[in-house]
Amino acid sequence: MSSKDFFDRVAPDWDEMRENYYSDDVRVGALAAAEVERGCVAADIGAGTGFISQGLVQAGLRVIAVDQSEVILNEMKRKFADIDVIDYRIGSAEDLPIPDETVDYAFANMCLHHVESPPDAIREMARILKPGGKLVITDADEHDFEFLREEHHDRWLGFSRSDIKKWFEAAGLTGVGVDNAGSCCEVQSTCCDDFARIGIFVAAGEKQP
Repeated sequence: MSSKDFFDRVAPDWDEMRENYYSDDVRVGALAAAEVERGCVAADIGAGTGFISQGLVQAGLRVIAVDQSEVILNEMKRKFADIDVIDYRIGSAEDLPIPDETVDYAFANMCLHHVESPPDAIREMARILKPGGKLVITDADEHDFEFLREEHHDRWLGFSRSDIKKWFEAAGLTGVGVDNAGSCCEVQSTCCDDFARIGIFVAAGEKQP
């Protein structure tokens, strides 16, 4: 099963599942790292049911929500049916359906460990930023909980913070910082006694004018 198939299957239950994995502190940390400003445009990559988008809308931004799963985007549409500042687009992190230099901010929360090539995805997110725009990624620190490959279809068991910084800089971003997101990810295996408690980082960098 691919990660897309996994999210197609769990889409109706994802909000409840996510609440058990990590807290809203992750969203607070991501938006703080970006220093978001009202009236700007942000892309939410791997948007899921709108965890990051919710905070962006509340902060007064317009949002382009991108996900490879049409099923989970439909869940998000139902959730935000009364909100008209979200543009929903189907696409992958490595081939975003967004033109060059379109958004002021790009966010990817718990998306990177599902993509085939994280460096390519980061370059693609940098591509859509306007000059002076900021990329913020929140994801799992490197770990060895193999059951997440089987049960959640993770491609990567988190990332080292040094690799994340290197990939941001290779994408042409400056002022790169990688820090704690203020929360951990906690996941109980569904088929054994394994329990994962994993740190979450927030990485931010700016596209040069």
